[in-house]
Amino acid sequence: MGKRKKEEPAAQIAGKDNLQRMNFLYQMAHTVMSVNPKNVQLARYYTSTLKNISKTCVQRQDPSVKRTICKRCDSLLIPGVTATVRIRAKREKHVVVTCLECRMVRRFLARKDYQLWTELPTSLASQQHKTATATHKKHDSKTSASTSGERNHSKSKSLAAGKKNNGGSKTFTAD
Repeated sequence: MGKRKKEEPAAQIAGKDNLQRMNFLYQMAHTVMSVNPKNVQLARYYTSTLKNISKTCVQRQDPSVKRTICKRCDSLLIPGVTATVRIRAKREKHVVVTCLECRMVRRFLARKDYQLWTELPTSLASQQHKTATATHKKHDSKTSASTSGERNHSKSKSLAAGKKNNGGSKTFTAD
């Protein structure tokens, strides 16, 4: 048996191949639209495939990616080409993105202090980071406890050995 190679942290991500496929499809949709803006159908095919992969693998898309794909027709929302972008301040300041293909309207808050859920300190990503550091600390404390336990165990062995030599211990056998 040979030694196992240490994997990089990026290689340890679950579903890495699916994330790479989704990233490739998103980049291809953008490339198709930048080369020929009239080729909306091919870009739509790429984005719909991207959404299907994320659904079947139960893999979350990044909010920046989700905001650039139309929910209804799966077209790539590029301002001035396939979408119009307006800033409104009626109730609260927000950005209105309208798909030119299907007329789907999406609104996003535009406050100065607004953060996405994934950017909040209470989000799942920060929780995972905290649990990883906590388990790392537990592991360190267990190793230090086990080494101190070994020390205590070796002390008790030496004490028992000293009693045997000094007290002339008796051995009992079962009949």
